[in-house]
Amino acid sequence: MSRAAVGWAWVAGQALLLGALIFVPGRSDWSQPLLVTIPASVLFFGGFVVVAVAALRLGSALTPTPVPNDRGALSTSGLYRFVRHPIYTGVLAVVVALVLRSGSWLHLTVGLITVVFFDRKAAWEERRLVERYPDYPEYARRTPKFVPLPVSGSH
Repeated sequence: MSRAAVGWAWVAGQALLLGALIFVPGRSDWSQPLLVTIPASVLFFGGFVVVAVAALRLGSALTPTPVPNDRGALSTSGLYRFVRHPIYTGVLAVVVALVLRSGSWLHLTVGLITVVFFDRKAAWEERRLVERYPDYPEYARRTPKFVPLPVSGSH
């Protein structure tokens, strides 16, 4: 199977999982107190902001699939300074928010599967990025995949 076909298969899987989180009816397996729903709402909208900012930063290097194109350079600044996959980070923030707001074990299960899915998708993409960008291994060594590390101040 070609890289492009595999890339589109990743996109299709992502669409199915996200669609399940959005369109499968939730239940009331647990309550959602304001202490959870308010931060979940902030996380939800913040995730969309992260996706938009990271996508704009990529410019012509942005692709709909996890296959790098020849139009861009390796992005290591902006949000890419903190995590290697800020678009995925933003999507995963939305996923976590949807699960927290759902009150559903089914949504929790789909959410966990989605997190694992994005981890595997990122690993597949990173093998392509190593081939495309010789500096990628060093960047990956010093930059977390999805969750930024706490910034330590000098003492």
